[in-house]
Amino acid sequence: MIPASESAAVLMRSLSHPQRLLVLCALVDGERSVAELRQQLGIEQVPMSQQLMRLRSDGLVEARRDGTTVYYSIVRPEILTIVSALHAAFCAPAKTKRKRPSREGRPRT
Repeated sequence: MIPASESAAVLMRSLSHPQRLLVLCALVDGERSVAELRQQLGIEQVPMSQQLMRLRSDGLVEARRDGTTVYYSIVRPEILTIVSALHAAFCAPAKTKRKRPSREGRPRT
């Protein structure tokens, strides 16, 4: 269990930056070029390069070059599961999100 927790902690550190998380969300549906990612996410060239380099060095994405275009894709299947769960929890439309129970009528403790 200890090695798994260490591995999970490393993964969570990779996911902890908003721009890296956005990139992974954009890659859930498949491979994207850097230009597509920048346009879709509104991230400038330098920060995009930095985040892609970090995701690549952490082993979460891989790059494929076709001429001058570089395409990125997610390489670890558990990333798809985690990002999908985060999307369902935080990005789902408001009407489909589970409402918290009201505190009214509950006895105070």
